[in-house]
Amino acid sequence: MKSAESRAPDARLLALDGWRAVSIIAVLAGHLLPLNAVIAGSNEGAGLFGMAVFFTLSGFLITRFLIDRPDTRAFLIRRAFRILPLAWVGVIAAWVIDGGQTHPGTLAANLLFYANLPPIRLFDAGAHLWSLNVEVQFYLAIAIAVACFGRRSLYALPVLGLAVTAVRIATGSHVSIVTWLRIDEILAGALVALIWSGWFGARSKALLGSVNTYIAALLAVAVCYWAETPLAYLRPYAVALMVGSTLNGAPALLAPLLYSRAAAYIAGVSYALYVFHGLLSATWLGSGEDVEKYLKRPLLFAATFALAHVSTYFFERYFIDWAKRLTRRRATP
Repeated sequence: MKSAESRAPDARLLALDGWRAVSIIAVLAGHLLPLNAVIAGSNEGAGLFGMAVFFTLSGFLITRFLIDRPDTRAFLIRRAFRILPLAWVGVIAAWVIDGGQTHPGTLAANLLFYANLPPIRLFDAGAHLWSLNVEVQFYLAIAIAVACFGRRSLYALPVLGLAVTAVRIATGSHVSIVTWLRIDEILAGALVALIWSGWFGARSKALLGSVNTYIAALLAVAVCYWAETPLAYLRPYAVALMVGSTLNGAPALLAPLLYSRAAAYIAGVSYALYVFHGLLSATWLGSGEDVEKYLKRPLLFAATFALAHVSTYFFERYFIDWAKRLTRRRATP
C-alpha cells in the first residue's frame, strides 16, 4: 500500500484543504467580528462550527495516516514536530502576556497539554489553546492503542465516540473544553476515515458519498447555532457528515471555494493563524471598548496573518521537514 506521502496529487482529497480554510475563517470570525450584532448567537455558533470542522479533519487525517502506515514512531515524531514548536511558543507567549507570575504547576500543565482538564489551568491569553490539549491527548492515546493492539484497534474509535456523546447527554454537556466531553468531534472524523477507507464495506462508503452536501451543511450549521439545545449532541456527526460528503468531490456551488488558491493558502497557515489570533487579542490590539476594539480589528487581522505567514514558512516548515527526514521510509528494491 502506498504511503500518505506517495499518493498521487489527485488522491489527496483536496476538499479537505478547503474545509481547513473554512474552519479557521469561522473561528476568526466567531472570535473577532461582531456577528452577534447581525444575528444573535452567531459568534458562538461560528466558533463552534469552525472548531468542529477542525476536529473532524484532525480525526480523519490522523486515522487515515495510521491506516496507511501504522508506524507509531513515525506518527509521533511527525505530530510532535508539527505541533509542539509553535504550541510551546504560544504557551510561553501567553505566560508572558499574563504577567509571568504563576505557579510552576500551571505552566507545566500548559506546556504538557493537560491544562484543559479539571482543575482547568489555561492562561487567559492562551485560553484558546485548550484545543491543542485535546489534540495532543488524542495523539498519545491513539498511538498507544495502535502500538499495543495494531491497526484493528482503530475500530474502537467510533465506539468510543458514541460513548463520549452518551456521557455528554447524561451530564447535559452541550459544549465543553474538557477532553472526555469534546473528543467525540475528533472521533467522528475518525469514523469517516474508516468508512472512506472501506473498513465498513463498500456500501457504507457509497452511502457517505451519496449524501447531499447542502443538506448536510444546513444541518451542521443548525446544530452549531442552537448550541444550548439537545441538537448540540449531534454536532460531531452532522459536521463529519458534511465534510465526508465532499470526499468524492465538492458540489458545484462549493467547489470554487474549497478548491481555490486562497483556500489552499489559508489552510497552509491555519495552525499559526489559530495560535496567534488569540495571543494578539490579549494585547493592545484586542483591547478597548466596542468602537475602539473594532477599529483596531484590521490591524489585528493584518498582524495575525503576517505572523502566521512568517511562522509557517520560516519556522514551522523547518521542523516539518526535519520530521519527514527522520521518518522517511527506505526505498524497497
